[in-house]
Amino acid sequence: MTASQPAFEQTVEGHVRSFSGRAPQDSTVKKFWTGLSAATVEQIADNWAKTRNTYKTTRRAAYFSAEFLEGRALLNNLTNLGLVDKAKAIAEDNGFELSDVLEAEHDAALGNGGLGRLAACFLDSAAEQDFPLTGYGLLYRYGLFRQEFEDGFQREHPDAWKESFYPFIIRRGSEQRIVKFDDMHVRAIPYDMPITGYGTDNVGTLRLWDASPIAEFDYDAFNSQRFADAILEREAVHDITRVLYPNDSTYAGKLLRVRQQYFFCSASLQELIDDYIAAHGDDLRNFHKYNSIQLNDTHPVLGIPELMRLLMDEHGLGWDDAWEVTTHTFAYTNHTVLQEALETWEESIFKQLFWRIWEIVEEIDRRYRLDMESRGVDADTAHHYSPVHDGRVHMAWIACYASYSVNGVAALHTEIIKRDTLGFWHGLYPERFNSKTNGVTPRRWLRMCNPRLSALLDRLAGSDEWVTDLDKLKELRPLMDDPKVLSELRDIKSANKRDFAEWIAARQGVEIDPDSIFDTQIKRLHEYKRQLMNALYILDLYFRITVDGEQDVPKRTFIFGAKAAPGYVTAKGIIKLINTIAELVNNDPDASKYIHVVFVENYNVSPAEQIIPATDVSEQISTAGKEASGTSNMKFMMNGALTLGTMDGANVEIVDAVGEDNAYIFGAREEELPELKAHYNPRQVAEQTPGLMRALDALVDGTLDDRGTGAFHDIRASLLEDNGYGEQDVYYVLGDFAAYREARDRMAADYYADPDGWARKCWINICESGRFSSDRTIRDYAEDVWKIEPTPIS
Repeated sequence: MTASQPAFEQTVEGHVRSFSGRAPQDSTVKKFWTGLSAATVEQIADNWAKTRNTYKTTRRAAYFSAEFLEGRALLNNLTNLGLVDKAKAIAEDNGFELSDVLEAEHDAALGNGGLGRLAACFLDSAAEQDFPLTGYGLLYRYGLFRQEFEDGFQREHPDAWKESFYPFIIRRGSEQRIVKFDDMHVRAIPYDMPITGYGTDNVGTLRLWDASPIAEFDYDAFNSQRFADAILEREAVHDITRVLYPNDSTYAGKLLRVRQQYFFCSASLQELIDDYIAAHGDDLRNFHKYNSIQLNDTHPVLGIPELMRLLMDEHGLGWDDAWEVTTHTFAYTNHTVLQEALETWEESIFKQLFWRIWEIVEEIDRRYRLDMESRGVDADTAHHYSPVHDGRVHMAWIACYASYSVNGVAALHTEIIKRDTLGFWHGLYPERFNSKTNGVTPRRWLRMCNPRLSALLDRLAGSDEWVTDLDKLKELRPLMDDPKVLSELRDIKSANKRDFAEWIAARQGVEIDPDSIFDTQIKRLHEYKRQLMNALYILDLYFRITVDGEQDVPKRTFIFGAKAAPGYVTAKGIIKLINTIAELVNNDPDASKYIHVVFVENYNVSPAEQIIPATDVSEQISTAGKEASGTSNMKFMMNGALTLGTMDGANVEIVDAVGEDNAYIFGAREEELPELKAHYNPRQVAEQTPGLMRALDALVDGTLDDRGTGAFHDIRASLLEDNGYGEQDVYYVLGDFAAYREARDRMAADYYADPDGWARKCWINICESGRFSSDRTIRDYAEDVWKIEPTPIS
C-alpha cells in the first residue's frame, strides 16, 4: 500500500518544494509538515478512490454527527500506514526532528467533547474492519473556540485552524449540492478527510460540508449602492459553518443552530439519494435496503423530515411509501438521561426557515396522534410525547417515532432511558431499543499516544495483533504477578509522567513533580460531572495541611482539562474557582510541598494524548445515573490508570471487567438516590461532615477572590440553598463528599504503600480493556443495527 523509502522521500521532497519554493532542508518546520502530510495523502489516493466507489454499490451506513473531534492527522496516518520510521528518517535527513514536525499541526476544530471524539473513533474502527461507513458533518471555520485563561476566567477566542493549508481535507467542488431555505439558497461544498485503518487497504471518508453563497458577491446590490446588503447576505451564508454550537441563548442563535443542522442533513441526503440512483436505479422505494443512517444525538434529526421531503417532492413518492422508507432508514443514538438536554425548538423557527419542512413535521404529528388514539393511549400522555406541542418541536420524540433502532451507550444508561427518559417510547416499541456500549480506538489511544507501553505489549504478546484485536491483551493478564513486568510498567509510567511534566512546563510555564501521583479529571465542564466536588476536595486538603497540620500527605498533582459552553455561567464560575484554588495551593509554602493543581488550557485531543499516558488516577465522579457512558474512563483504563468513580455510565462495565478490587468506587448508587434525595438536607450534611463547611465558607469569606463577580457566592448557594424549584444541591455533591474523600485518601495511600500492588491493578486494567475498543462497538452496530458487512477492496 505504501511506497519504498526512496519513492516516499521523493514524494515528500516534491510536495515541500511545491509549498515552500525551497528544498526540504531549507524550508520551515510548518512547510515540511505540509509537504509530509500531502505526501502521506498521496500514498492512499488510489485506495481511497477505490474504496469510495466500492461502497457506493453495496449496503452501507452513514454516520450523521454535528461534530467529529479527529485530533491531529499526520501521526495517526503515518502509524496506520506503517510509515513512522520512514518519516522519521526523512525528517532527520533534512535537519528536522519528527516530533517537532508533528507539533506543527493544529488540531482540526471540528468538535468539542465526547460526542465528537466518539464519532472519530467509530470512523477509525469502521475503516480498520473494512465496514462501509461514511461520516457526514460540517466543516467549521473556527470550531467551538480556543480557550484562554485571563485572571483565571475562561475567555473564548476564534480557533482559526483553517488559516493555513490543511492537506488532509480535500475539496470536491464538482460534487456540491444546493440547500434551499425559504430566505436563501446555499451552496454546500463537500470536503473529504481520509480515514485510514491500521494496516488495511480500505480508506474510509469523513465528508464535511462548507456553506458558500450561490454567487460569491452580489454585484448588482453593490453597484446599486447597497454595500451593506451585499456583505450581509454573503456573511449570513458563511455563518452557517463558521462555529460549532452557536450560542443559542438568543433567538438569532437558535435560528443559526437549526439552519446548520438542516444544511448538513439536506446536503448529505441529496448525495446519498444520487449515489443510490446511480447504482440501483430511480425506484427509491428500496433506498432503505442499501442505506442505514445513524443519528448521533438529536442534532441531525432534521434528516427525518428532509428525507420525507426529498422522497415526496423531488422523487414523486407518496406519503406512505416515503414513510416506509424513512422509518427503515434512520437509527437514533441517545446520549443523555437529562430531559433538559433533549433538543426542542420553537415552531416559529421552522416556519421561518423552511415552511415545507414545518408542514411535514405537522403531518408526522397529526398521524402520530391518530396512531396513539388507535392504541388507546390517553390524551394527556399522547400530547406530552407528540412531536409538536406547546409551541415547540421535540426532536427526540421525532427520532423515537421515526427510527427503526434506538440505542443507549452503556448498559446502565440504556436501562435508564428505557425506564425513564424514553420510557414511553420503550413501552410502544420495545423491539427498537438496544444498548451499544461506547468504545475508543486503541490505535490513537494506546498505539500512537503511548509508544512505550505499546512496545512492551508487542514484546510480551509476540506481535502487534492486539492493535486490531484488543481482546488479545487478556492473554497477558497472568503476567500481573510477574515482578519484572510490573517493574517495567512502573518505569513506563514514570517516563510518561516526566514527558508530561516537561510538556506542561513548556506550554504553560507550570512546574510539577513527576514523582507525585497524577490525579486527573479531563472532560466537558458540567455540574453533573462534578468538577466542583473535585475542587472542594482539594480545598479541604489544603486546609488539612495548612490549618490542621497534616504532614503525612501523599504527594499529588491534580490535573484538570475542560471547556465550558460560552453561555453556561455556572460552569464558567467553576473554572474560575479551580484556577483560583490552584493559585492558592501552588503559592502556599506548606501546601505546595505536597500538592499542586494544574488546569490545562484549551483542552482538546492533542493535550489528552499527553495527559492520558501519564495519569495514575482517573476521576470519573459524575452523579450516579447522569453520565450516559463516558469514554475518557476507557482511555485511562487502556493506559493503566485506575478509576476513582461512581457506579455510573461505563464505569459499571469497567468494574465488571476488572473487579471492584481493581478500581476505587464510592458514592450513592443510581437506584438509591431517589430515596436519599427525598430527605436530603445539604446544609446539615455540610455541617456534620468535618471540614466541608470550612471549604464552602472559603468561597465567600475572602479566602478565594472571584474579582467581585459573585460567581463563588452563587456556586456555594447552588449547594446549600433552594434553586427556586424546590431543589438544593441537585447533583448530590455534598451528599457524596465524605465517601469521595475517604476513597480518594485511601487510593493515594495505597499508591505509595504498595507499589507492586498498584502496578498489578494497573496491569489488570490494561489487559481487560478489550471490551472497550470501538472495534467491538462498531461490530455490534454493523451486525445488529446497520446490517452491513466488511467490504474489503482487495
